[in-house]
Amino acid sequence: MNETVPGSSNRPGTVASSRLARRRFERRQKRRSTLIALTSTLVVIGLLVTLIPQTPGWYKVKRSFFNGEVFSETFPRLVDAFVKDVQIFLWCAPCILVWGMMLALCRSVRTPALFPLRLFAAAYTDIFRGVPVILTILLIGFGVPGLGMDRPWNSPYLWGSVALVLTYSSYVAEVFRAGIESVHESQRAGARSLGLSSGQTLRFVVIPQAVRRVVPPLMNDLVSLQKDVALVSLIGPIEILRQAGIDKSKFANFTPYLGAAIIFLAITIPETRFVDHLMARERRRTSGTAIR
Repeated sequence: MNETVPGSSNRPGTVASSRLARRRFERRQKRRSTLIALTSTLVVIGLLVTLIPQTPGWYKVKRSFFNGEVFSETFPRLVDAFVKDVQIFLWCAPCILVWGMMLALCRSVRTPALFPLRLFAAAYTDIFRGVPVILTILLIGFGVPGLGMDRPWNSPYLWGSVALVLTYSSYVAEVFRAGIESVHESQRAGARSLGLSSGQTLRFVVIPQAVRRVVPPLMNDLVSLQKDVALVSLIGPIEILRQAGIDKSKFANFTPYLGAAIIFLAITIPETRFVDHLMARERRRTSGTAIR
């Protein structure tokens, strides 16, 4: 019969006490780190609030960028104009995801007979990732309507959206391709051993795993898309950036631009925090520490 040695560190009570002490120590460390971070943040904010108003030109900056009367009068119009940005984003995002996945599949084909598709996808991504999105919008937004087409085929909303889809699908395609190539070859071999064809393996085994792995970087691209929708204003549509420019000229004041920035931050900051949450969850899952 096994006997427990008095004072042994292997006793259940000793192990439980050790774990409890370790958890208490970790909680104390966490509280201490939080307190230090909060204190340092408050000190920095306090210095900024104290020192910036003491600069010689602060009065002019405050009058030009932080005018309360101009802000209250222009902000509702900016919110109304932002609805157009959201609409452009909502019809562009699905097109980007679908077209980006098709390009990624073309880049990933292994059949020699389909090499032209692979070459096309490679050339497409190289071209549209190499040209700035603002230049693509200008070229397509002014070039295609110059062909003399009737409405609605000469709409700046249409061709501005097309330019965004063409540019962002090249980035999304590379994200999808990275996810597809990250799936280990053993997954394909296992699927083929079960009798699945190449197409079935791609559809039921590879793509689901690839999409799950690339959700965080895809969300990052969508956050960038939400901001770059404002560039469509360069070819005519009155959305939030153009409306801010109109109000700036009307009041000879830059406060409308501040209002537009606040509206964008109200959307993009929650999206960014959600992306951080997804990335942290993916790290926990892949490291084997996710809570089940």
